[in-house]
Amino acid sequence: MRVLGVDPGSNATGFGLIERKDGVIRHLRHGVIRPPSGQSLAERLYFLHRELSEVLRVEEPEVAVVERVFLAANPRSALVLGQARGALLASIGLAGVRVAELAARQVKKAVTGSGAADKAQMQTMVKKLLVLEVAPPTDAADALALALTYAQAGPLADLQIRGRRRNSRRAMTQFVLGKTQ
Repeated sequence: MRVLGVDPGSNATGFGLIERKDGVIRHLRHGVIRPPSGQSLAERLYFLHRELSEVLRVEEPEVAVVERVFLAANPRSALVLGQARGALLASIGLAGVRVAELAARQVKKAVTGSGAADKAQMQTMVKKLLVLEVAPPTDAADALALALTYAQAGPLADLQIRGRRRNSRRAMTQFVLGKTQ
């Protein structure tokens, strides 16, 4: 399974691609998409959409994991982040790639053991877990952490996505009884 993690941002969007095969997770590629400064919001959003679309076209992931929306202290920042996230989700949808969403605290806890881990801790653990020579940039490390968290959960990650669509007690009962869809 090829998993693409995407850490949305209007000024810097991180992406990280890993592959899980026979229980082994391998790093394939990571990077940061940075729209040129001085562009209008519409031009930056189009740049993000176009660049992520190219990554999706070339790498052909089976699933893209995007950080779930969080509450920001500044409403304007939250709005711009939401618009960037929307442009990126449109790229993923256009490519026909399945989308999963994970909360930042959930990812931090899975990768570092602490839901309150800082950027440096995330970089260090991603470097260690993927056996990289150099720590990736913070945005790419966050994206790789999203992909890692999803890939490590394996089939349970898909169960969580399906389970959110219906009553969680019913979903758990079906899982325990072996009646998952």
